[in-house]
Amino acid sequence: MKFSTFHLFHRFDGQSFKDVYDYHLELIELAEELGFDGVRLAEHHFRDYGVVPNLFTMLAHAAARTSRLRLGTGIVVLPLHDPIHVAEEAAQVDVLSGGRLDLGIGRGYQSVEFEGFGIDLAEARDRFNEALEVIVGLWTREAYQHEGKFYRTGAEVSLVPRPLQTPHPPLHVAAVSPETVTMYAERGLPILADPAATFRKVCAAAGTWRETAARAGHPDGAELVVARSVYVAPTLEQARADQERFEASFDRSRIFNERSAPIDPKTGRAAQGFEYYQDRYLKGGSVSAGFRWEQLEVIGDPARVIEQIALLRDAGFTNLLCDFGSTRPMPLEEMKRVMRFFAAEVMPAFRRFS
Repeated sequence: MKFSTFHLFHRFDGQSFKDVYDYHLELIELAEELGFDGVRLAEHHFRDYGVVPNLFTMLAHAAARTSRLRLGTGIVVLPLHDPIHVAEEAAQVDVLSGGRLDLGIGRGYQSVEFEGFGIDLAEARDRFNEALEVIVGLWTREAYQHEGKFYRTGAEVSLVPRPLQTPHPPLHVAAVSPETVTMYAERGLPILADPAATFRKVCAAAGTWRETAARAGHPDGAELVVARSVYVAPTLEQARADQERFEASFDRSRIFNERSAPIDPKTGRAAQGFEYYQDRYLKGGSVSAGFRWEQLEVIGDPARVIEQIALLRDAGFTNLLCDFGSTRPMPLEEMKRVMRFFAAEVMPAFRRFS
């Protein structure tokens, strides 16, 4: 099992944008020091929910401050970008980092972002699939031309620079719905599973992916990534108490609301292709502490956390993307203590399997 850290770059009240950037860049440096395998950064627009609109700019900066960590996106929202720019910028980061880029990609879901860019959310899946075709084509062919529904190269072009990794940087597609998991497993594209889905759902997704990929003739050994909210404390009692403290300090309705929901403004209902997520973002994020404890979060004392991670590993995941508190207003030194405790008390239990 590999371990990576997730960085949303959420801006809390009273923070400047530079405060947010400095906080997470210091944690990224600590992740390398502690022996984590990688980091992944989230892209968002028009909200304090996440204040990194261009992941490649931030990853290039992180590349200069690290030497070993894999540098990943989690995720690039492809429908909001020109795929030629994505292919170019990703290749540049791969070169600058010495071949350390992992490209996580997805179709996105937040209606406020699509409306801000003037893009129909119902087109997200078709735009995503076409953009992915363009990116892989540019990365793997010396000369490439594309004429599609949403994107075109015009003349035949050659990508400059080209990625350092061959045939290209590893790809992971954000997916949890059975339809999406099956679609990308048939193509052999590894998934990055959603932190808002229960243990049962993500474990089922991993099983479906591996079974479908095998039937389609893809070799075993693909790295499947699962994102989870992670918190480990010396005792179960402290972990439960800290969970309650975190929830009391943060208004989840600021994140899960109509602006973040995949809603078609023309109908007021879930946009085409997002029916699986009909209610998730319209409930104000109001799930009980017990539900989060049992079904959503990797949380507890070291023994319980190790048991939960082993469940994910045995289901077929090989990289745990740890969200140690992207929506928790946690002071920097407290966050560092959490990461250090996890690295010391949990990660060694899995290193003997690698």
